[in-house]
Parts: sequence; structure tokens; C-alpha cells
Amino acid sequence: MYERDVLAGNWRRPLKGKIPQVPAEPDLVVEDAESGFCGAVVACDKEAVTLEDRFGRRRLFPLDPAAFLLEGRTVTLVRPAAAPPGSRGPQGPRRSASGSIAVEGLRARTARESRIYVEGVHDAALVEKVWGHDLRVEGVVVEYLEGVDHLPEIVAEFGPGPERRLGVLVDHLVAGSKESRIAAEVSSPHVLVAGHPFVDVWQAVKPSALRIPAWPRVPRGLPWKEGVIAALGWGVDPAEAWRRILGSVTTYADLEPELLGPVERLIDFVTDPAQDD
Repeated sequence: MYERDVLAGNWRRPLKGKIPQVPAEPDLVVEDAESGFCGAVVACDKEAVTLEDRFGRRRLFPLDPAAFLLEGRTVTLVRPAAAPPGSRGPQGPRRSASGSIAVEGLRARTARESRIYVEGVHDAALVEKVWGHDLRVEGVVVEYLEGVDHLPEIVAEFGPGPERRLGVLVDHLVAGSKESRIAAEVSSPHVLVAGHPFVDVWQAVKPSALRIPAWPRVPRGLPWKEGVIAALGWGVDPAEAWRRILGSVTTYADLEPELLGPVERLIDFVTDPAQDD
């Protein structure tokens, strides 16, 4: 029935050279073959690509071989060749650091009454570097609290309401933590407390952006930042270490998804009063 033995040769080895490699250029629309999630490329690094669907939802996918569909064809996405910062390529409009479409000739909108509070100056600097363009477009001001120990009192003083929403970004918001217990004391439909699991916002920067293998584990009882600096052998003070960390961040692709999601939720919350969170 067959012209040749179908079991002849090494039939377990997948065929090579049959699946095309496609650069993950901005705005290229592909589908993740496993989950069916379909979206446009908004960021890509050497390990992963971020897709945004037509509803604005974003998901991060590893650059695995034969993992995507392009116009129904199986393809392998690869990191595109580097382009000059801020350049406009043939694939579409220039993107901001957050992956949104940059607004050319932007004049900052008059500030809303709604606000986003973050814990410290480092959190504020990181949010500004990645989402600053979006925040100016929307007229959202970010302020820092120097901790969340008195968050319920701070919220009461702010006086949230339907046109005066408050979003709060909290470090180490995990079950059983002090931060989670404080956040649970805040109850208002006009306040959204969102957070990430990291001890400090430093950890929200991907190790690959800093060219380190991983963030060091710091033994309990030691100051976390000083312990990290010592373990990495940087030989600098925390202020200089932070400048190095912040300088390694170019786009949101340099940040962990555990920070990206909460910040995007907070921006959506304070800019869309009709949204039911």
C-alpha cells in the first residue's frame, strides 16, 4: 500500500527546516498554538514575546519553536533585529515604553482628581519610566506613601468617590503578609489595592535586564537591599544600586509580569469610572 516503509529511519525526530522563523516585529498578529490567544506583538526579548489582543489584554509567551500560528501557518517567532530607540518601523506606529501606541506631540492632560499611590520613591520612578507616557496622556498623578502602615487613614483622608478614584500599588501583597492584612482594612468601591509578590520593587526588574542569573536570596534578619548588594558584589550604596537597576529598564519587557498586571489594572481603574472592579 505504501511506496516506502513509513517506520524506516529515525521517524521520532521532528523534521528540521520545515517551520519558518518569523521576526516578532511590533504589531505582527499571531496566535499562540496551545492556548488560542491571538494578539499583536507589543514587546519581545530574547526569551519571550508579549501579545496584546483587541480588548487590550496582554499575555507573555516563551519563544518556543513552532509555538505560534501566522495566518494559519505554524511558525517560530524570533527576536527581531535591534532598531534605534524611538524609531518608526514599517510594521506600525511607534510604541511607548509600556507597549501602548505613543501619542505624537503629546501635551499632558490636566490632572484628574483620581490618583495612584505607590509605597516609595523607587516604585514611583519605575512606574514613571515605563508608564509615564500613558499617565500623562490620561492625566494621572502618581504619589508615593513611604510605606503602607497607615493606609486606611490615608485613604480616608483622600476621600475617594465616583469621580475621585484611588489606586494603591503595594509591595509584598501575598497571603499572610503584614501588607495583605493592612490592605484588607480598606473597603471602598472607589479604591483598588493591587500588588506584587516581591519583597521590594527591585525584584520586579528581570534579572536578564541586569545580566545577573537571579536575584539573590537574603537570609531573614538582614536588611534586604544591603544583602542583595553584598551578594552581587556591587560594592555600592543602595542609591547607586537603584540607579543601576533603573538604568537597565528600557521597556515593560524588562519587568516581571507580576508587576505589569497590577499597574495596568490600577491605571484602568482610575481612568475609567464606569469600570466595575
